[in-house]
Amino acid sequence: MRIAPRVVAAICLGVLAPSACTTAPSKGEHPPARTPPAATAPASSGAAATPSEVSAVPSSGSTSTSSAAGVPASGPSSAEPCGWTNFPAHYSHVLWIWMENASYRTVMGNPQAPYENSLARRCGLATDYHGVTHPSLPNYLAATGGSTFGVADDAGPRAHPIAGDSIFGQVMRAGLAWRSYEESMPQPCDLNSSGRYAVKHNPAAYYTELRSQCAADDVPLDPNLDADLAGGHLPAFAFVTPNLCHDMHDCSVRTGDGWLAARLPAILDSPQYRAGSLVVVLTFDEGEDSANHVATIVIAPTIPVGTTVGARLDHYALLRGTEELLGLAALGAARRAPSLARAFGLQP
Repeated sequence: MRIAPRVVAAICLGVLAPSACTTAPSKGEHPPARTPPAATAPASSGAAATPSEVSAVPSSGSTSTSSAAGVPASGPSSAEPCGWTNFPAHYSHVLWIWMENASYRTVMGNPQAPYENSLARRCGLATDYHGVTHPSLPNYLAATGGSTFGVADDAGPRAHPIAGDSIFGQVMRAGLAWRSYEESMPQPCDLNSSGRYAVKHNPAAYYTELRSQCAADDVPLDPNLDADLAGGHLPAFAFVTPNLCHDMHDCSVRTGDGWLAARLPAILDSPQYRAGSLVVVLTFDEGEDSANHVATIVIAPTIPVGTTVGARLDHYALLRGTEELLGLAALGAARRAPSLARAFGLQP
């Protein structure tokens, strides 16, 4: 099985032992098998979620792959996003999608979230992933800066100008590109919440180092994301934030799931994903209780269908994994975190 080492695109590094990963085929609903892999993913002995928590995900402990006709010759796509274990992937783009305030069991196994559960069955699911604190903003800062920077509330950038480093700054200094796509943001780099736009969910707006670039790279989601996807111009690191309704903060799980079902196909049909250079990570900023246990789905062509990872991961692990894929040094608490990229076999 050949999995090439480099970039990821955002749905959370140290090296995890192979026992941290489990691969299992979905039952009845997984897509036609891809080209048979040279090897299957290792079986897990790590801590797994309880049976009730993974009712929408295939049970662990078995691996199988078979060939079938009708597989698109061009490779991975929204219809067949994962399981291309012989696909010549070289990950150089990472895209995160951040949803809001829903615990693991609120989403996984919930019939109101059919699309997310389908993605978990067809791609990879971290079953023991956690936010790092409450409320929202410090989680966004932790994931992008390796620290909460002492922030314990959701106040805006004027109250919390962050002079520390961030993955956005790292990417910029490495000569790579980043973009933050913020749904319902009235204008680029808007430092004030307005309508369905919440600046507390836009971490790039807080880092003072980015102020000169912010207007160019922290942009409204529409029409910029679709244009960048269609033109093959997705940056090395992309941060996607739905608005307060579509991220499930103010609206239902079904509403958020429907938004993802409408938006993700364009990402998975993009030139970068079809070429095997893009990883998509779908996660939630925080759970609804002190456990802070949230669903995190990892989508990449070379992830075997039905992969589950039972190792404990968090937003620092997401940051470290993304930094590894992009060839960047780990920031802050990410230095001590396991790697999400290695946990899912995206790194050698």
